[in-house]
Amino acid sequence: MKQRITISVSGAAEIAHCGPSVIPIAKEIGREIARQGCQIITGATSGFPMYAAEGAKEVGGFSFGLSPAASKKEHVEVYRLPLKAMDTVVYTGFGFPGRDLMLIRSSDAVVIGCGRIGTIHEFTVAWEANMPLGVLVGEWATDEVIQNIIKNSDRTNPNVIFEKNPKIMIEKLIKMVKKQELNGERELRL
Repeated sequence: MKQRITISVSGAAEIAHCGPSVIPIAKEIGREIARQGCQIITGATSGFPMYAAEGAKEVGGFSFGLSPAASKKEHVEVYRLPLKAMDTVVYTGFGFPGRDLMLIRSSDAVVIGCGRIGTIHEFTVAWEANMPLGVLVGEWATDEVIQNIIKNSDRTNPNVIFEKNPKIMIEKLIKMVKKQELNGERELRL
């Protein structure tokens, strides 16, 4: 069985502050993940990740979600999260912080879109794990916030790219994942 690269998409569940281009860009990220033979994983939430999952589904991709809730009922009624655009949802029961950790560690690479504190949390988990990270440059401030975090971290991480073009970003992330696999730094998941 051929291994598929799993790319997580992180971003704001509420996107009003992201600007008018956020939905088309999120969908194009998802489409590119699917077009380039990868599978998408999200936090099974609304907003940026949901639109990315919808984009992947539009071109026949597989969409996997990790919910902070312990059940479908809790996912919908307590967290008020959608189920659309998900082929499979795992109900972690770990709340947002635990779900974030599982989401990132279940991925081979991470795309960071327009986001807020939860997105920054997912970024830092991936940063600490030296995972391939693509930070989407856009009309929002998330990319600038992350650049500031990196600048003030007193550490380097060669696995972070900043890119505006979804196609180029996914191509670069795939190359980074394959390089890590080749160097024995990370194993691809089935």
